Amino acid sequence: MEAANLNQVVAEELDAARAAGSGRSSKSLYGGAGRRLRQVLMALAAGRGLAEHESPTEATLQVLAGHVRLTAGEDSWEGKAGDYLVIPDQRHDLQALQDSAVILTVVTGA
Repeated sequence: MEAANLNQVVAEELDAARAAGSGRSSKSLYGGAGRRLRQVLMALAAGRGLAEHESPTEATLQVLAGHVRLTAGEDSWEGKAGDYLVIPDQRHDLQALQDSAVILTVVTGA
């Protein structure tokens, strides 16, 4: 059985994101070779984010800390700690309005 304290992982990854030139840090929580489900905790320093990119497959986003904005085409959504979103199957970006941490869950083709 694998277990992790998400509060501790969030604190560690936010510290790493603040120190990184990119303003980002991430840690795989679950998944990898031979797994169809992948979960990644991503931390973003305020004002940083992920540029527009394709949606790889079915994916969800759960906000653990902070405040983020996901934009897909003409639509946008703002989420704070405790919010959950099914990511639309189209190009999108993610911006941190505050220091933030999210869990991205993706179904892969593996």
